[in-house]
Amino acid sequence: MKHIHLMLFLFLVISCNAQIDKNSSDINLDHKNTMPFNPLTESEKRVILEKGTEYPNTGEYNNHYKKGTYVCRQCNQPLYTSSDKFKSNCGWPSFDDEIQGAVKRVIDADGRRTEIICSNCDGHLGHVFEGEQLTKKNTRHCVNSISLQFYEEGDKLPSTITSLETITLGAGCFWCVEVLFQKLKGVSHVESGYAGGKIKNPTYKMVCDGNTGAVEVAQITYNPSIISTETLIDIFYHVHDPTTLNRQGNDVGDQYRSVIFYNSDEQQIIAEQVTQKIKDSNLWDDPIVTSIEALYNYSKAEDYHQNYYSNNATTNSYCSLVIRPKVEKFMAKYSNLIKK
Repeated sequence: MKHIHLMLFLFLVISCNAQIDKNSSDINLDHKNTMPFNPLTESEKRVILEKGTEYPNTGEYNNHYKKGTYVCRQCNQPLYTSSDKFKSNCGWPSFDDEIQGAVKRVIDADGRRTEIICSNCDGHLGHVFEGEQLTKKNTRHCVNSISLQFYEEGDKLPSTITSLETITLGAGCFWCVEVLFQKLKGVSHVESGYAGGKIKNPTYKMVCDGNTGAVEVAQITYNPSIISTETLIDIFYHVHDPTTLNRQGNDVGDQYRSVIFYNSDEQQIIAEQVTQKIKDSNLWDDPIVTSIEALYNYSKAEDYHQNYYSNNATTNSYCSLVIRPKVEKFMAKYSNLIKK
């Protein structure tokens, strides 16, 4: 995809920019620009965002047994009640149960432990262990105090702060897609990755060889109170050609197929509704071949693919001759949605 002969540059520039020239539906960004979560100190970021661990026997809630509720320090979601807290002598607050639906479990990359995260904001809490016979429930949530905030019984709990959401889009070369969505208000992070293939964690070479079925995708993390899922999907349909099967411009192969990978039933419904509106609008002359699928086998692409345009804009001819014109047209077309 990226090893392009000079004779193809003009063709690629035209094909990469043609989609943004299509008429788009009017998009209005009428949301208040608020921070999605509570501000965090550097120590809190190290644990909650970077999955660090506080030193044992140092946390404020390690030997804390007042009656009340423990909420997520980042988003205020209630996580644990004091009735489920017990003394384990492990050095960190321990709970043998969580408030239903408040905590998600994720297997660590090495497969040895199970991480626990807030189900609303994905903030790191700690790890969960089973089989230790410490309580009747035989479960220990080992939680960092710094990930929690306590509210005593009778106190009014704060409102849970709106969660960030993620949606994963395949629209051709992930270098091109990543840089466009990075520029939108309400989008906090865009990650280039692979999804929808036979295996998880394929390499770039494996994907390019065409044997994995994986798609080059941009995984977009956004605040739905600032930019809606409908808006993101509408933009998706205007920045690539959803009528070409397994192809975008000169990039050919199933890794370039047009696809929306949803992360919730609500996202699926929205994707289907927006897709139907696009079809009804006759924006494209040919039938749309975009598929709408539940996200599966997603993995982050290699580090050198991340922020590719930003890191290579002045040194890579593909960036300067193909991606840059597309970025310029995108920013002009969606000027009311672009970050200042």
